[in-house]
Amino acid sequence: MTELAVLQAVRLKGRTTRADLAETLATDPGEIVERLAASGYLIDEATLRLSPDGRARLVTLLAEERTGADPAVLAAAYDDFRGVNADFKALVTDWQVKGGTPNAHDDAEYDADVLSRLDGVHARVAPIIDAVGAQLPRLSAYSVKLAAALDKVKAGETTWLTRPLVDSYHTVWFELHEELIGAAGLTREEAARSGDAQ
Repeated sequence: MTELAVLQAVRLKGRTTRADLAETLATDPGEIVERLAASGYLIDEATLRLSPDGRARLVTLLAEERTGADPAVLAAAYDDFRGVNADFKALVTDWQVKGGTPNAHDDAEYDADVLSRLDGVHARVAPIIDAVGAQLPRLSAYSVKLAAALDKVKAGETTWLTRPLVDSYHTVWFELHEELIGAAGLTREEAARSGDAQ
């Protein structure tokens, strides 16, 4: 576990408890959290959050991480992701809205049809994560996290498609999207201007 992984996880969550941070990182980062808090990079109160110095430190660490990566590969991966992202956003919209009104999830056939598209989305994003993970190994963890959420959805726990505040498919997807934007050297605002904001 690295400072970068911890700081980025906290940034992506916004605010998080130590327990939730350990769950998303699949390990207890207690010692690193203590060190980062002592250094003034993390604000450790009821929840953890980045300090301004922590944000600056994270920018530096992310830039260092990208120095060993091929920018063309990262840009191509983000480009590939954009198409899959559009399909995933459509799937989520169809899950949440049916016929212009909120989906009451009282039509099993409709819901099953929407969920059946998730396997295709997952199959398309997996090689993108592999390509990025070969450049930035830290990002390979997104394959495991998405697969875990997918397994829960397929087991009938459909709240794991879009449930906030846990590593649902949508939550992990959003975080992956943020990672890919940064890896490609873009800002969220630049991505939004090109129509990629989620």
